[in-house]
Amino acid sequence: MTGCANVSSNKEDIKATIIALEKQALELWNTGNPDGFIKLSSDDIVYFDPAFENKLEGKKALEEYYNGMRGKIKIDSYKMIKPIVQLSSDTAVLLYDYEAYRDGQVFKMHCTEVYKHTSSNQWKIIHTHWSFILPK
Repeated sequence: MTGCANVSSNKEDIKATIIALEKQALELWNTGNPDGFIKLSSDDIVYFDPAFENKLEGKKALEEYYNGMRGKIKIDSYKMIKPIVQLSSDTAVLLYDYEAYRDGQVFKMHCTEVYKHTSSNQWKIIHTHWSFILPK
């Protein structure tokens, strides 16, 4: 897959496509390359992150943030835990828990991504929300 995929009329195929797109972007992200998420993001994306006081609005703002992190992230391994894709006409909501491992440390987050099917037959992220998983 090259960052965007054609839509299928089969719901299970759509769910698998959304998860595959996210995994492809995560693989790049975990090596310090944000290009996968930049390519998947729509121009009007809204991005929530616990590291920010306010949300980021628009692809340009998100790209500036991501480019500031380019090359600085190195994840040894990760898990995308129990991904769920909820579908509604031209929208797919992906929810999963993310565990990243680096230098013997584990970092845990919840992630919600809202994908929208575009007129050019691609899935684009229109909303991202990351939040910390609180320890038990």
